[in-house]
Amino acid sequence: MPPPPRPCIELTASDIRVVAETASTNDDMKALAAEGAGEGVWLRAERQTAGRGRMGRDWEGQAGNLFASTLVRVTPLDPPPPTLALVIAVAAHRALEEFVGAGALTIKWPNDIMTGGDPAKLSGVLMERAGDAVVIGIGVNVAAAPQIPGRRTACLHDLGAPACDAASVLEAIATRFGEELLRWRTYGVEPIVRAWLSRAHAPGTPLTVQLPDGETVIGAFDTLAPDGALILRLADGGIRAIHAGDVFLT
Repeated sequence: MPPPPRPCIELTASDIRVVAETASTNDDMKALAAEGAGEGVWLRAERQTAGRGRMGRDWEGQAGNLFASTLVRVTPLDPPPPTLALVIAVAAHRALEEFVGAGALTIKWPNDIMTGGDPAKLSGVLMERAGDAVVIGIGVNVAAAPQIPGRRTACLHDLGAPACDAASVLEAIATRFGEELLRWRTYGVEPIVRAWLSRAHAPGTPLTVQLPDGETVIGAFDTLAPDGALILRLADGGIRAIHAGDVFLT
């Protein structure tokens, strides 16, 4: 049997900064990066008024949910910076399952955390480059599931963790991200890819991808490329590598 979910307790950390309200934690973290902020710093907002997700979409900032950002200072010795998308995905998955129990969540490429069964989105990530820093913003539906046309959403409170708050969730994510970042730097991308695949939807899962240029690609999940690209198996038996796009489970 899997271990029981971790109790939600109030935790604090000296490297997590909290503000009552901001437009975008990612924008604030980019400003901190320009001022020389180092790795390990996280910024959490109790309320975010102009958050955004991938493909330029707005990210609704409902009270009680998590809105936070951090940064990674990349060096020439690091693995390719885009693979940090997989690092934060694995870290977030590990952290969130501590609250809802093992086997309850899956990863949708590249770093959305979804509920199992009838999938609903629990968490999303936005990465942006700022000089030698990669700013990583994460949103988690802790207390409320926003209403998004055409998309199912879920929150931790409805998944069996009613006492959770944004502070304790971020503490867990920050801890796991530190561990996975060390693994990425020490052993490269390959173990991160393996960890990601062990937490993702099964091979053969039907997917629809909307590419940045407007093209729609329909196929089935096959695997990840060594560089973290999504490999789709097409209806004609061919494969296609996806490096950027909006993925839908179909």
